[in-house]
Amino acid sequence: MKYWTLISAALNRKRWRTVLTIGSLTIAFMLFGMLRSVAVAFTAEVDFEGDDRLIVMSKLSFTDPLPLSYRERIRAVEGVSHVAHREWFGGTYIDRENFFPKWPVPPEDWFEVYDGFRISEQEKRDFINTRTGMVAGKALADKFNWKVGDKIPIIGDIWPKEDMTNLWEFDLVGIFEVNESDPVYGGDEQVFINHDYFEETRAWGKGTVGNYIVKVKNKSDNEKIAKEIDKMFANSFNETKTSTESAFSKMFAEQVGDIGFIMNSILSAVFFTMLLVTGNTMSQAVRERTSEFAVFKTIGYSDKTILSLVLCESIVICLVSMALGIILSFLVFLGISGDLSEFAGDIAFEYSVILWALVAALLMAMISGLPPAVGAMRLKVVDALRKD
Repeated sequence: MKYWTLISAALNRKRWRTVLTIGSLTIAFMLFGMLRSVAVAFTAEVDFEGDDRLIVMSKLSFTDPLPLSYRERIRAVEGVSHVAHREWFGGTYIDRENFFPKWPVPPEDWFEVYDGFRISEQEKRDFINTRTGMVAGKALADKFNWKVGDKIPIIGDIWPKEDMTNLWEFDLVGIFEVNESDPVYGGDEQVFINHDYFEETRAWGKGTVGNYIVKVKNKSDNEKIAKEIDKMFANSFNETKTSTESAFSKMFAEQVGDIGFIMNSILSAVFFTMLLVTGNTMSQAVRERTSEFAVFKTIGYSDKTILSLVLCESIVICLVSMALGIILSFLVFLGISGDLSEFAGDIAFEYSVILWALVAALLMAMISGLPPAVGAMRLKVVDALRKD
């Protein structure tokens, strides 16, 4: 670059101020990269590709139950490999602080649909054959020091028993682990209960389930199968909405609010703060070099050149900060992507995030750098030297 020596000298004039400015903007862009990745995931359209499990839920709300009779009709759809179902149990283990998901499921079908769960064949058979059986994730078993053979008491809140008592007791017959390559909502910090016992013992809601999980034979048929299932139950008393497991997980996470909107709102605040930091830095830099700009004009530098020099300083600061911030956000994202996937499905660090960060950096450089650059361009040599 023809004028790089001048730009470099300007940035090194107050080296610590430049370093601190770039440091603060780097942190801001790191937040930008991470939050934008989450926002993109929660605002994107449902993509049926790449997921071999579909979730069938009520069209009205995921809290509305579906008839248990739907299971065989869904299983008969061409392209469907296995069908399982689950229900949110709720309940409390000893203390309300001991929260973890509890799901009544059909034991045999469940481990066919979720073949990523690692559990011994003996424990799987015990779960199928034990009426009050329960299997727990390894992380949860380690946390509470559970062992196979223990009786696990759960105080029901949503589901009382037929005798209207709320103390449920389950026999721990197995402990499972989760393959890291196949993350699912809840991971190994959840328990599964034998649905047959739950169905015959609960006081109300018999003959219904929360939602169905459908394992497909060919991922490319996802959208066709989803449409066929929803069409099959259209205009019934219990219409369905079928989506991928990733989309369902994100919807489940959005119980706390509109995640996409929240992330974008935080990004707006971050962007505004970055503007103030960069604008203040550039304004101070220009004010301190008033006499230098007067000398530049005296020896023949044009107004446009002065404008370009100041803008280039702003652009260099923003682009360097953006590059460092995006690299850091990517590294952090790699470390937490597994936990995010368990919480809200597949959330990837998209290339669009880098593009948005580049656009934000250039836009910020122009907005924060243009006012002081215009001021330097309009500077009159006589007035500048007189002030100095």
